[in-house]
Amino acid sequence: MDFFLSGVGLWIVIGSVLLLLILGLRKKSWQAIILSGAVLLLPTLSLAVGASDWWHRLPIILPLAIFVLAYFMKKRTERII
Repeated sequence: MDFFLSGVGLWIVIGSVLLLLILGLRKKSWQAIILSGAVLLLPTLSLAVGASDWWHRLPIILPLAIFVLAYFMKKRTERII
């Protein structure tokens, strides 16, 4: 039962990441996108820390890409204002 609950918790985290990412892209909010990357960082770090192969460490690229997207969105909004 404990493994089931941890799986449900991780799926809730992934769902919240997708929700925050979609809302951030729709409203052009770099804060929501940063929060999405920060929330996704914990599950990907849990995969990458105990990994022995390089492809287990590959999911860490996704939160980093989200942070880069938020950075460019912030720079774009600063340039417009």
